[in-house]
Amino acid sequence: MGIEIAGSLRAPLGVEIVRKLQIPGNTEAGFGSVTSGGDILLNQILVKALRLGPEQVRRIASATMDEVRHRQGLFCAAPRPVEGRTVILTDDGLASGFTMVAAARSVRRRGPKKVIVAIPTAHESSMARVEKVADRVVCPDVRRARPFAVADAYECWFDLTTDEAAGLFREWQATNNP
Repeated sequence: MGIEIAGSLRAPLGVEIVRKLQIPGNTEAGFGSVTSGGDILLNQILVKALRLGPEQVRRIASATMDEVRHRQGLFCAAPRPVEGRTVILTDDGLASGFTMVAAARSVRRRGPKKVIVAIPTAHESSMARVEKVADRVVCPDVRRARPFAVADAYECWFDLTTDEAAGLFREWQATNNP
């Protein structure tokens, strides 16, 4: 998504590494997220409903932070300077919105002029969550039905591996970023 948006706008592209804290036994769902700066955002209602204890949350967050560091290395992703600039954050969609909220908060601490979130699909509750931390949210496909899965909005859905995504990013960086 980022490559397409940056290419269309002829804008620089950066990566904000944020990972969901995966629900034990369900790699597709999360109960919060962790940022490359080590910030943890929890969906406290879900943590309570899942009966996740503080030690279990700490272990999952620690393992997730290790993955964030690994991804930073793969993407060679030092944070881009954003002070005084408009930043567009994107993803393939918003399931819960917690990962995007964490990304927006992380970027906002670095002093951008505006934070815009542009995603192709989202559940309305996720949109509402993200609208609280972004200056603007652009989403052409807002869904209201439950259950909601980002993949349902796509005719052809597949996940890229981390290595594939990092390779595409590095390739784009080498030829397009100022």
